[in-house]
Amino acid sequence: MIQQFINREEELKILEERFISKKPEFIVVYGRRRVGKTELTVHFMRNKPGIYFLAGEKANAENIEDMKSIMADFLKNDEFQMIKFETWVQLFKSFSEKITERTVVVIDEFPYLVKEYNAVPSEFQKIWDMHLSKNDKIMLIIVGSSVGMMEKLLGVKSPLFGRRTAQLEIKPVSIFNTMKFLPGYSIEDCIRAYGCTDGIPLYLKQFDPKIGVSENIKNVFFRKDALLYGESDFLLRQEFREPANYFAILKAISFGYTRQNEIVTYTNIDKSIISKYIQNLEEIRIITREFPVTETKEKRKKMRYVFSDNYFRFWFRYVYPDKTLIERRDDAAFESMKKTFNMYLGVIFEKVASEFLWEAKPFRFTRIGRWWHKDNEIDLVALNEFDNEIFFIECKWANLKGKRIRKLFDELKDKSLLVDWNNDARKHYVIIAKKVDNKEIFRKEGYYIFDLEDMSILQ
Repeated sequence: MIQQFINREEELKILEERFISKKPEFIVVYGRRRVGKTELTVHFMRNKPGIYFLAGEKANAENIEDMKSIMADFLKNDEFQMIKFETWVQLFKSFSEKITERTVVVIDEFPYLVKEYNAVPSEFQKIWDMHLSKNDKIMLIIVGSSVGMMEKLLGVKSPLFGRRTAQLEIKPVSIFNTMKFLPGYSIEDCIRAYGCTDGIPLYLKQFDPKIGVSENIKNVFFRKDALLYGESDFLLRQEFREPANYFAILKAISFGYTRQNEIVTYTNIDKSIISKYIQNLEEIRIITREFPVTETKEKRKKMRYVFSDNYFRFWFRYVYPDKTLIERRDDAAFESMKKTFNMYLGVIFEKVASEFLWEAKPFRFTRIGRWWHKDNEIDLVALNEFDNEIFFIECKWANLKGKRIRKLFDELKDKSLLVDWNNDARKHYVIIAKKVDNKEIFRKEGYYIFDLEDMSILQ
């Protein structure tokens, strides 16, 4: 079976280094739901002394009792099981005094503890300051899916501020590791799957690599009993008590209303409160704010909001608007999606192209992102701030031949004249497409040009 910690070598290495550090360790692991945090920590714990505790949405005393039982089993100590602990501090003090070897303690869904009892961060501050920071036998790992809450726990105003010895944000796997979940799929079909699942391991595992990508999309999104059909509803309702406004905002962005004033107009949400909703969506990594890559932080003015998560991008573009049809088992929603899916993949391919350039490093750059000004836009612009070079990049989810390639390079040169960045910088021009004929001809002329064949080497 393919494990969900594919592409987690770096995270595992960090955890292993911390385990053998011979120092007290307090590590925070966080990331959006389904990204594989639990699988990572459980895999790391294999063959190590340790306990894993999944916090529940229940009274604080019940969680303490459950943790006590797990600790008692680990210690093989019936007397420990009989003790009544009133606080987390008492529980950890007693446990830490009884262990004799390096032990991993994982608390999963830590935000549930905080939700049920808001003094939990203060208690864990005392646990660390009074007991664990002086005990090199314990490696404490707290895990959370509520990204916003976990980041607040790390913030200046939190009692836990400054206590952690490390933190890991677990992110979706890259497109090039996505392929490992879909053996036998071509890179083109992997990109199609990535366009609707992102690099979320659980979502990728819904695909059956023995059948075509189109049939898989129909099975996992356009059936009312499918996991990915109901997943977005579930996640948003888990995060937010009143999700209606969040749904409206995400639908607006999915249909191209990306500036705040456009979102306000589309949703009719009051301008005075919409910023908070948008901020909350940013915190849980569904959307992100985007600026032209050439703008410095001090001069950023042109902001828009875009999806950072392909699953939500796809769901709000194709599933949410047609839920009634899907509930009635009408194939019209799926057939409608197929008509525009290639166009939709154009934006996905820009993200894929960016990842390819970071991975393959065909040229040196320090920053990469979109660029736009008024009605003009360039898919990607890469800046090499060390060597004063700028790369203008056109991404096409299409098969390209001679005359069209020439025209695209000419158009790219014209648009590059509008970009204001280090006027003496050396300019380079790049095309990345699904398929390109006669690449070597253009490479001999000094152009950079790549297609899926070049990307396939990273599989």
